[in-house]
Amino acid sequence: MARHRGKTEKLYVIPLGGLGEIGKNCMVVQYGDDIIVIDAGLAFPEEEMLGIDIVIPDFTYLLENREKVRGILITHGHEDHIGAVAYLLRNINIPVYATRLTLGLIEGKLAEMGMKLPAESKAVRAGDQVKLGPFTCEFIRVNHSIPDACAIAVTTPVGTILHTGDFKFDQTPIDGEFADYRRLTELGKRGILALLSDSTNAERPGYTPSERSVRPNMERVFREAKGRILMATFASNVHRIQQAIELAAEMGKKVAVVGRSMENTVRIALELGYLNVPEGTMVTVDELRRVPLNQQVILTTGSQGEPMAALSRMAVNDHKAIELYPGDTVLFAATAIPGNEKSVARTVNNLYRRGAEVIYDRSAGVHVSGHASQEEQKLMINLTRPKFFVPIHGEYRMLLKHKQLAEACGIPSENILIGENGTIFEFTRNSAQITGKVTSGQVLVDGLGVGDVGNIVLRDRKQLAQEGILIVVVAVDREEGTIVGGPDMVSRGFVYVRESEGLLDEAKERVKRALADQMQRGLPEWAVLKSSIRDVLSKYLYEKTHRRPMILPIIIEI
Repeated sequence: MARHRGKTEKLYVIPLGGLGEIGKNCMVVQYGDDIIVIDAGLAFPEEEMLGIDIVIPDFTYLLENREKVRGILITHGHEDHIGAVAYLLRNINIPVYATRLTLGLIEGKLAEMGMKLPAESKAVRAGDQVKLGPFTCEFIRVNHSIPDACAIAVTTPVGTILHTGDFKFDQTPIDGEFADYRRLTELGKRGILALLSDSTNAERPGYTPSERSVRPNMERVFREAKGRILMATFASNVHRIQQAIELAAEMGKKVAVVGRSMENTVRIALELGYLNVPEGTMVTVDELRRVPLNQQVILTTGSQGEPMAALSRMAVNDHKAIELYPGDTVLFAATAIPGNEKSVARTVNNLYRRGAEVIYDRSAGVHVSGHASQEEQKLMINLTRPKFFVPIHGEYRMLLKHKQLAEACGIPSENILIGENGTIFEFTRNSAQITGKVTSGQVLVDGLGVGDVGNIVLRDRKQLAQEGILIVVVAVDREEGTIVGGPDMVSRGFVYVRESEGLLDEAKERVKRALADQMQRGLPEWAVLKSSIRDVLSKYLYEKTHRRPMILPIIIEI
């Protein structure tokens, strides 16, 4: 289904990211010759992706259909929903629609890359509608761990689909902005064709606690701390930052913000009025130095043990502005994202070495999730009563668990579709089915290179990391059929040359014999000479060391 001629009575929903994985969320909605995109996020690289900075969705399908794309709608401002917007806008100039904080964060990211928002982009409020081609898109307030999160209802000629974005139902939200239960119910009464719902916490029974439930535990830590308080949390968790600032103000403490992403978010949230700071509470790091230690609060990045984040650098005494002292209390107001446990543990160990008191255990109760647990996921289904259900945003087991919850809420099993990135979900007024796949996958970003590192480069990096490299330089006179110089060998990450002279001398002899043998047969191609060097060396070195270094022959013709 690459292209359509004219109008069609079918609606296509195609995830380019976020299904079968956590992160890089991106959803395509298509009717006839019109396409809208919901979210364009990034994911962080897995351990084996050596040297990769971020991972973004494969936008091939959108690039092939660029003239049909009407705009991109963003549910909220987390990296896994906005992190790839700049990479998409580089290739397709389409307007961006998002709430004010979300749009402010996107603008900040674009500015870093020397880009601006496309001309027709617009900040919307919850409750606003945006008309794009045959689509009427409505932003509906939900709760999450960042302000201004919205679900998006897309009304199409075939019916209405509701994309929840990341959500939870918080009965006591910090900013007093409640999820719009009334609108969700009204849409349910009017009839929702398909619900695409966040599956992140589908394995977690019960309800996700309110963000407000964190406050008593934070207050206890703030009161009991003898010296300075350092609190690490996600830079985007404006509600958590708000609570820390309020507590500090009540206790007469001063607050400074450290870490680039935290500084950016706080600046944008202050400018747009999403943070309420009592006068005189926030100070710069320089001003903080003049405040007694027991009145200092530092909000910092590094809750995931990221090596370059502010807290990780403080833990190894490598931060230019802040040095840790015995008696400091460090509070991790975040849980480790799966895969980050080792780096968090390393940071915690280093903090203890510097004499700090560290509060990082889940039992401390200083973090709650931003995602709906099972009972809230059921509530979303029961409020909206969709005809069809598609679990999104989660690994396969989470999607499957969410399917079971939907069945328990009375949605027939045959009306629930589980797909993966690239799956084409096809809807008519009365039917839903999976009808194929489009190009999807991951594009790796390394420095300024986007997609220029693929499986082959990663495989080479892995081999270099695990086995090292042996460079063989040899000068030959092809006319005479003789070796004029070398072979010389350079080892990096394979063996230490001074301690392996015998091994490398024998290797040189074998290379000489192999080359002499090839020369006697006439004038061989360079590729043949290089191949014979690789063959003889890899066999010999594996015999002697049981290692397979990358062998790089360099032949110079004299």
